[in-house]
Amino acid sequence: MIGRFSNVGAVMGSRMKQAEGAMTLAEMKEFAGFSAATQRYIRRSLDIGLDREDAMTRWSRDVVEAASIKAQAKLYRALPELRDMVPGDSGLDSVEPFLAPVVTLVAFDLGQGRLTSFSAFRFLYERLIGPEVRPWLPSAFCAAAALPHLHPELRRKLLQSISEAAATASGWSNRAPAFFPHWVEKVDAAALPN
Repeated sequence: MIGRFSNVGAVMGSRMKQAEGAMTLAEMKEFAGFSAATQRYIRRSLDIGLDREDAMTRWSRDVVEAASIKAQAKLYRALPELRDMVPGDSGLDSVEPFLAPVVTLVAFDLGQGRLTSFSAFRFLYERLIGPEVRPWLPSAFCAAAALPHLHPELRRKLLQSISEAAATASGWSNRAPAFFPHWVEKVDAAALPN
């Protein structure tokens, strides 16, 4: 009898690993579908928000980008506190202290012009804040995307990018993201061994 249960456990473990692998692959495919500029901005933002690398050294190509990275790093200092403040329910008393600073961060990121869809925004913020932020992402995105500091054409494009399903979801997964894209050095194909 014990042997049968240990086999069941092995099969369940194998299925869970396959499911995790499939989800990681789906996340990688989603990231690959973003434009090069969006991919670059997401990796830069993760370096800043997760304190992975010196973003200034890695990502700054000119003084304008250096200034943008400094401003982003200053705003992203709020992330550790925001991760602890994600409301556990939909009570209105817990919304304002969390959502107001999140909308400010999102407004900055959307204003950079590199996150041009809800899916790119969601991909980034699930990793910056965590999976528990998912119920709050549609409202933060719509609020920031409607702010007047964005060009009207960008506002239109952003607001049209959120699907009805995303805007009206009745539930959200609490599974943590598995794929966190990093900077990858370009490799000269001629330098690779045969």
